[in-house]
Amino acid sequence: MKLTAWGAQALLAASVLATNPVHAAGDAAAGKKVFTKCMACHDMAVDKNKIGPSLHGVIGRTAGTLPSFEAKYSDAMKQAGAGGLVWDEANIAAYMKMPKEKVPGNKMAFAGLKDDTDIANVIAYIEEMSK
Repeated sequence: MKLTAWGAQALLAASVLATNPVHAAGDAAAGKKVFTKCMACHDMAVDKNKIGPSLHGVIGRTAGTLPSFEAKYSDAMKQAGAGGLVWDEANIAAYMKMPKEKVPGNKMAFAGLKDDTDIANVIAYIEEMSK
C-alpha cells in the first residue's frame, strides 16, 4: 500500500491527537477545582460577566462575540474572531496554556495553565457546565 504525503500527515495528526491529554476526555470534577483559578475573572452562568466574559457555551463560539461582553473585548480578541478563531477544544487549550501567544494583545492578565491534564479537566468542566 502506497502512503501519500497527505495520508502520512493525516496519520501523524491522528496519532498526536490520540496521545495528547489536552485532546483526551478530561475530568469535569477535577476541572471544577482548577477552575477556581479562573473564577476571579470568569463565571459559568449564562451572561454573568465579570472582568472577563462568561464561559458558559464558549465551546463553538467565535472569539470576541459574546453579545453581553462585546463592548469590553480587546481589539485583539475581536480581530481574532473576525479572522476566524472559534473556541474549539484545541484553541481553548492553546489559549489556556499561553494566552498571550494564542491571541497577542488580549487583555487577559492570567499567565496560563501549564499542566495539560489541568487544561483538559477545565475544558471538561466548561463543557459540563454549558449543557
